Amino acid sequence: MDFSASNHSLWNIVIQFGIIAAAILVATLLRRKTPFIRKSLLPTAVLAGFILLLLRSTHVLNLDTDFLKMMTYHGIAIGFIALSLRIPVSQDNEKGKLVAVKSGALIVSSYLMQALIGFAIVLALAYTFMPGLFKAAGILLPMGYGQGPGQANNVGATYEAMGFAGGRSFGLALAAAGYLCACIIGVIYLNILARKNKLRKIEHGDISGSVNVDAFEDQGEIPVAESIDRFSMQVALVVIVYLATYLVTWGITSGLAAISQSLSDSLSSILWGFNFIVGSALAMLLRYILKKLRKFKVMTRQYQNNYLLSRISGVAFDMMIVAGIASIDIADLSGLSAPFLLMAAAGGLITLVYLRWLCKKLYPNYYHEALVSMYGMMTGTISSGILLVREIDPQFETPAANNLVTGSGTGIIFGIPMLIFIKTAAQNDTMLYVTIGIVAVYWLALVLFITKFRTKKRDLK
Repeated sequence: MDFSASNHSLWNIVIQFGIIAAAILVATLLRRKTPFIRKSLLPTAVLAGFILLLLRSTHVLNLDTDFLKMMTYHGIAIGFIALSLRIPVSQDNEKGKLVAVKSGALIVSSYLMQALIGFAIVLALAYTFMPGLFKAAGILLPMGYGQGPGQANNVGATYEAMGFAGGRSFGLALAAAGYLCACIIGVIYLNILARKNKLRKIEHGDISGSVNVDAFEDQGEIPVAESIDRFSMQVALVVIVYLATYLVTWGITSGLAAISQSLSDSLSSILWGFNFIVGSALAMLLRYILKKLRKFKVMTRQYQNNYLLSRISGVAFDMMIVAGIASIDIADLSGLSAPFLLMAAAGGLITLVYLRWLCKKLYPNYYHEALVSMYGMMTGTISSGILLVREIDPQFETPAANNLVTGSGTGIIFGIPMLIFIKTAAQNDTMLYVTIGIVAVYWLALVLFITKFRTKKRDLK
């Protein structure tokens, strides 16, 4: 085997990872040393992505876009598998469980609201100034804002294959705009509240990490002196679940192809595009099996470590964000500036107004903390939600940060219909309008669920 530099396939992955690592270090330095960037709360991974995008667009760096797309695709699945393997924090009472369920309903209702905004803007343009616009593109707003670059990449690529030229870059650009909304609008809102003396902004140093920190070691875990490193065990669990994800998805798509090729063609792209959901489900299944093995004394050690699994998910999401933003093709956005700007602005502002309304009803005792955390997540990712809430609740004394995690878990169940909407909206005009009608009805049902049975203030004390 040739180990020299002429063997491109051998060294390409090292070169690409090295470039990304260098961009992250430069972004960290800029964030630490530049007061404006530090106060903006722009996540380091987002800044690194923009640095690489600028260098790539100006032809200073020749990045492997296929490698970047691959990292974006795998990063979201690995991150969610690691999160799903974590030992869940038990709910203290039924009220806590109700808040978790309603937090999930709030998250999905925000997706649906963003989808309705996106559809309205795209259809208005399609029937006036841009008759050739891909009419289902409106659903990319919740994919970019609510779901982040991973899903914006997957759904955008799916729509691109269905005829939406530049769909993938359009979705990723919306995801990047969402981060800017989370940081800029979120910080402006915090400062407005501070000036009105509605909250006390707490000064503190930068705290790294994109998820909330748990105890490093739980009782019954494998000891540090074990023959295998504890971190190696976490990596092994994540990788084996991801391998199972591939095998299960391959088995399902192969079975569908054997039954009906047309059915396989319709569902295959969705199953592979949303492989992180399959991975999350398999991770939760493995977590359940390991729990039962310990209960029946077949296994005496707890092999998951929440802290290390959080670190794995943090790395995966950071790499996904950097690669996703860096892989945006600016040229693909030519001719799409009008829908992009309108959707980005409307999504950022209307999401804030919408969450102000519902957070006041759902989280009356910690309204401001809940609002900024939810807004950060619904325009960026959970990391931007955590960053914003740390500005006013650095010790996580309110349940706001935890609601992001528990709500995301229950939101998976509420969000299952979104998988169907993505496909049906792009089939034809008739199915598009049927989809919009169903989205509107489902959104109204979730809003009624959140507001009709809302928890009173005295119940949360």
